[in-house]
Amino acid sequence: MQPNVPTRQVVIGLVESLPLSQLTEVVDFIMFLQMRERDEKKLRADFEELSVSALDFWDNVVDDEVWNDA
Repeated sequence: MQPNVPTRQVVIGLVESLPLSQLTEVVDFIMFLQMRERDEKKLRADFEELSVSALDFWDNVVDDEVWNDA
């Protein structure tokens, strides 16, 4: 990559140099990257929700008393 050239401009230049027949592969890859990012965000949110619910399950007076005596 050339120094001082924004990455977006490099990508645009590379895409413009491709033959039309390869552009569908580029589009597929971009869509894959976008989908992966959405999936990772959802997975993080799901894990966060699960960890909160797990903490809620264990955060109670009965278990606190049992573990205090252990």
